[in-house]
Amino acid sequence: MVKIDIISGFLGAGKTTLIKKLLSSALKGQKIVLIENEFGDIGIDGGFLKDAGVQINEMNSGCICCSLVGDFKKALNKVYDEYAPDRIVIEPSGVGKLSDVLQAVLSADLPNSEISSLTAVVDAKKCKMYMKNFGEFYKNQIEQAKCVVLSHTAGISEDKLQYCLDTVKSLNSEAVIVTTPWEDISGEKIFEAMTNTSTLASQLKELEEEEICPVCGGHHHEHEHHHDHDEECGCGHHHEHEHHHEHGEECSCGHHHHHGHDADEVFSSWGVETACKYTQDQIKDILQSLDGGEYGVILRAKGIVDSADGKWIHFDYVPEEVDVRYGGGEVIGRICVIGSKINQQKLAQLFGIKA
Repeated sequence: MVKIDIISGFLGAGKTTLIKKLLSSALKGQKIVLIENEFGDIGIDGGFLKDAGVQINEMNSGCICCSLVGDFKKALNKVYDEYAPDRIVIEPSGVGKLSDVLQAVLSADLPNSEISSLTAVVDAKKCKMYMKNFGEFYKNQIEQAKCVVLSHTAGISEDKLQYCLDTVKSLNSEAVIVTTPWEDISGEKIFEAMTNTSTLASQLKELEEEEICPVCGGHHHEHEHHHDHDEECGCGHHHEHEHHHEHGEECSCGHHHHHGHDADEVFSSWGVETACKYTQDQIKDILQSLDGGEYGVILRAKGIVDSADGKWIHFDYVPEEVDVRYGGGEVIGRICVIGSKINQQKLAQLFGIKA
């Protein structure tokens, strides 16, 4: 199976720099063909990419979405037949629409191939200006992407980064977004985001599958969100069989067990991606606040967030238990909370997330 990666991005966003980072790490050892399309007569990036041992097939004198569509299909088939690559990386012109590039790839109808990733590289410093002046092309690249990788985020103000993040989310709420400066994160992590193997939705699902008792916060490892007959949870009380708790039953944790309710009726979840920075003490204070009941019955929280000193903070919470520590960086900060009757608006305020 030949994988096809399309890495788009407006002029000067950093597509070639990103590709070089991926070639030296996540894609190292694979047989790769890079197809470039420069807007103009001379390709300027091919030379130094050849140094990385990548076969270049440059196409000039136009952009990928207009005059070169026919040649592009031909080039794809030629690359596929002659080089038998593991992966084809396509770097379109910065003024091309990602939707047209994708259509051209699909219409080439390559056998035994698949689109592995659709990425837009967005310059966080110039997001506002480009959106205003080149909206049609700029928006299209973001809207069509499965992953948006922000460039030039090192040293940028939190407000400016947040504006760019909000802009991207307003155009594409489903895309995985990378906000971490590239020098602070591995190519493997970025590629993981590009291929959508680590998302907020997947992390929330993983948290939900921990099987938390909606009554006491105890962890159960059976699937289907039920308690086996006579199973005992962390509150020391037995729960009835057949996916429900007996009506009106109350245990020492002070919460009533619900009769006949499936897990999705009892549980609710809240998750957010954020570029906000915190200190360890701030995270500890926030997590300890979850015990008070003001935000709902919070049973589990976990996340990875950035800090002002460049380290990444990892945290876990169960009622009356907080674990905050430093750990490896992520492509973007993520916060996940599971519980019952969650007040999402208050949680957002607690974590300092702007609406």
